[in-house]
Amino acid sequence: MFDFSIVTSWIHQMLTSVMSEGWAVFIECVAIGVCIILMYAVLAIVLIYMERKVCGFFQCRLGPMRVGPWGSIQVICDVLKMLTKEIFNPKGADQFLYNLAPFMVIIASFLTFACLPVNRGMEVLDFNVGVFFLLAASSIGVVGILLAGWGSNNKFSLIGAMRSGAQIISYELSVGLSILTMVVLMGTMQFSEIVESQANGWFIFKGHIPAVIAFIIYLIAGNAECNRGPFDLPEAESELTAGYHTEYSGMHFGFFYLAEYLNLFIVAAVAATIFLGGWMPLHITGLDGFNTVMDYIPGFIWFFAKAFFVVFLLMWIKWTFPRLRIDQILALEWKYLVPISMLNLLLMVLIVVFGLHF
Repeated sequence: MFDFSIVTSWIHQMLTSVMSEGWAVFIECVAIGVCIILMYAVLAIVLIYMERKVCGFFQCRLGPMRVGPWGSIQVICDVLKMLTKEIFNPKGADQFLYNLAPFMVIIASFLTFACLPVNRGMEVLDFNVGVFFLLAASSIGVVGILLAGWGSNNKFSLIGAMRSGAQIISYELSVGLSILTMVVLMGTMQFSEIVESQANGWFIFKGHIPAVIAFIIYLIAGNAECNRGPFDLPEAESELTAGYHTEYSGMHFGFFYLAEYLNLFIVAAVAATIFLGGWMPLHITGLDGFNTVMDYIPGFIWFFAKAFFVVFLLMWIKWTFPRLRIDQILALEWKYLVPISMLNLLLMVLIVVFGLHF
């Protein structure tokens, strides 16, 4: 398996040979930031196109077909249209909070995106409390949503923001408990170590039934955190016209739109990293020839394949179930998912204490 840190070390040595350490680090940070932004934009375009095609598939339609081959350029046209549309500020709005909200949402998405280990040696933020940092950074997004609803001076936007805040804060408990269940099994919160420890088997297989339960709960709660169907009540068109981003236009609306899809990818990528081995190939104990062949496939291909598989599962959920009421959404979390997650965490602790895991 290729270690990308060899390339980054060579680049750092080359830069420090012609300039000071400080300037080299500055240039590296700028380059990494540009790469994250580019990957962010490309993934958003791919996910929007995938959403439309998957939606068409589940509804027995074709999806986008006219602009470009198989409608592949339709999303690019939509992006250009959004970039050129006018950004207006509604009268009576709190201008500072109104303009700050989209950036809060996008910054939270960027911070969590930077934690994802795409390949060996190819992670931006990798330290011993990586899982804790990811959960903390992802929580910033709800602040941006609440600011958007409050700053817009629109009752429908405020209702959508309050719904979203209640929903996200509630389902963060199940997400945190599911990940904590796996942290008990993993014994570390550093993403690079989490992936490396799955060389002899992915955690969803090594953790027995509690790992499978945690995976299912994580998918449900992660979908709810992204405000996606059937949990998209904060954006209920028939009641709130669009929810917390009703008063936004142009790229301000585009930031909310992009963040929703990238949060979808982040939820899927975290699931792929913690439960499905991340960039680690599929290894089966005793089949050395098979394992050698799997190692020839680059790690980033494994990572994106697993992440997009989970994305497909989340889209499947969205286009299968009808939208829930707010009382049903909160009852599902507080009456069912939280108690099951706590019992599942206790069961995982017992499995680890008695050494019953692989």
